[in-house]
Amino acid sequence: MVIHTAFAPEQNAQLAAAMDKARSQKLSLIELLQLAEHWGASGQTALAAELYKTWTAFNDQSPLLHLAFFNYSVVLKALGDTAGAINALKAALRAAPMMGQAHINLGRTYEDCGLGALAIQQWRSYVEQTSEITPDKSVHRLMALQHIGRVMEGASLYADAETALWQAIELRPDKPEAGQHWISVRQHQCKWPVVQASEYVTKKQMLDSISPLPLACYSDDPLYQMAKAARYFKMLAGRPDPTHLNRPEPRNKVGTGQRLRIGYVSSDLRDHAVGFALSEVLELHDKSSVEVYAYYIGDARTNDATQNRMKAVIDVWRDVTAMSDLEAAKLIMADEIDVLIDVNGYTKLARTKIFSYRPAPVIVNFCGYPGTMASPVHQYIIADEQIIPPGNELYYTEKVLHIPCNQPVDRKRLIGPRPTRTEAGLPEDAFVFACFNGMQKITAGVFTRWMAILTATPGSVLWLLGGSDVVNQRLRELATSAGVDPARIYFAPKAANPNHLARIAIADLFLDTFPYGAHSTASDALTMGLPVLTVPGKSFASRFCSSIVKSAGVPELICASPDEYVRKAVALARDPAALAQIRNSIQAQRETCALRDIPRLVRRLEELYWQMQGERERGETPVPDLSNMEMYYEIGTDVVLAEVEFEDEAAYRKRYQDRIADWHAFHPVPHDTRLWPAKPA
Repeated sequence: MVIHTAFAPEQNAQLAAAMDKARSQKLSLIELLQLAEHWGASGQTALAAELYKTWTAFNDQSPLLHLAFFNYSVVLKALGDTAGAINALKAALRAAPMMGQAHINLGRTYEDCGLGALAIQQWRSYVEQTSEITPDKSVHRLMALQHIGRVMEGASLYADAETALWQAIELRPDKPEAGQHWISVRQHQCKWPVVQASEYVTKKQMLDSISPLPLACYSDDPLYQMAKAARYFKMLAGRPDPTHLNRPEPRNKVGTGQRLRIGYVSSDLRDHAVGFALSEVLELHDKSSVEVYAYYIGDARTNDATQNRMKAVIDVWRDVTAMSDLEAAKLIMADEIDVLIDVNGYTKLARTKIFSYRPAPVIVNFCGYPGTMASPVHQYIIADEQIIPPGNELYYTEKVLHIPCNQPVDRKRLIGPRPTRTEAGLPEDAFVFACFNGMQKITAGVFTRWMAILTATPGSVLWLLGGSDVVNQRLRELATSAGVDPARIYFAPKAANPNHLARIAIADLFLDTFPYGAHSTASDALTMGLPVLTVPGKSFASRFCSSIVKSAGVPELICASPDEYVRKAVALARDPAALAQIRNSIQAQRETCALRDIPRLVRRLEELYWQMQGERERGETPVPDLSNMEMYYEIGTDVVLAEVEFEDEAAYRKRYQDRIADWHAFHPVPHDTRLWPAKPA
């Protein structure tokens, strides 16, 4: 890269004087850093680069040369000179081979270039050099191990990721980042128990590290999930600098004929389950009522059919991926968005801090994340009454507003030709139980029930969405341990979405997972006429599938308990007529059920957006209820550690109330609107 160095006369003079001192080795490192910082702050980063280049060339005997090269690399990266930054970091390491931050940054730069293997190699070299830990090495050794684990997890190299992350955990069990990735990695490998302790780390510390989404796969405890989300928001976003905090005033629009300006923020406005769900919603918005903005925060896409389709109907599309959180928030403020919808929540590539600046008067949690955000800025959550029934609002800090069905579907999705079972690698004459949920949703309890179902239905098979060869083999071995022939478990390879939809229909019965059930996977199955058997719990993620099943018009497939789930699966496998009746019912209601009534869903969404606007204009916007979060977190930790898989609502609430009473006996607990309300006077 060529850095242009045409500067103003006074800058030339200042640079020339500094470079003369650098050539004669009279410019100290402190002076170098101060000048570079001054020029960088005034937007003259190229000046700093020129000075660093000269200083490092003429001061190569300095014991602080590595620091100069390191800072030089930062400047070059800011200028977009990635190759120059890599060379500067290599020079820093030649001068100081044990400079941990240079190893870390060099690996990150390789990763940014798409060279994950080189990044891992760089970090591993540092890990190997720091096998004898000293305090000055431990911080960067920890970072290197975390980065190795993170990149390997992203590449689905789960076993290697698990090893690196466990080293990081045992090095610093008080640091949560490695733990949250380690638990997720074990979930994706179906390694049970997922949460383990060692002589260096306790189970409680591991629970402290788990992030909200893997927690939903681990435990059906909505109070603990809420308290965990509150902690997670503090970690991700915290409290913004008051000088940047927006205090948006509502723009009066109700009854004026003006359009409401709504904005969707998401990394998944593309070929993705969320993108498929929102495609037709965006097409059906009434443009005489709402003006639609989209803020894309995901990976760059080329020829993405779903994204192109969205861009064709959205009024204003903004790719803010490369912007900082504050820059993106300021853009949203400048766009004068009335209602801002967070479609990521705490999922991959989320930009939660954008919302912490309050870039819009109304902020909504909808569609992307199955749970409460438990943040001070998300004022509303949109769901249906099956997911959040009356009385369960206490598990959410947002005000709950209802729509007919929580799962939008795209009725225009392409469906490939239906294969035969032989073409799909299945036996033609077997009863096929299926589950196309991700491996991370399969728990020990779920797998045990599946094995019980197979045992009770000789000749049946279980068809799963395949993981890696290692994970598939692990499940076969677990089947053998349960007394089930491993040949009865089949794994579906990855397929293009139209072909995957087509093959779903050749199964006989879909078996849902617990506590994190099927979402778009369930709507896909029912769309293709495949009955879905589910058992809802108390949390959002555990009730989502039952919402879809109910909206498809077959509530008889919703079970009251795991035991009923097993009994009903066995009964349907033994009663082809009963199963055929359910399939006929699904087909008969396909185009009239709530699941596929997208025009009605969009009308209701727009009604809710206008309701929020009206409440804001009247000063009635709800304030998120974050009372007693630390208490619910501490009690929830103990409840989750008790490892009760399934518990009815009454028993669950009593468990918490008894613990709160114990807390109150020790020290008065402030009353809240959840499980510790004030007694009537």
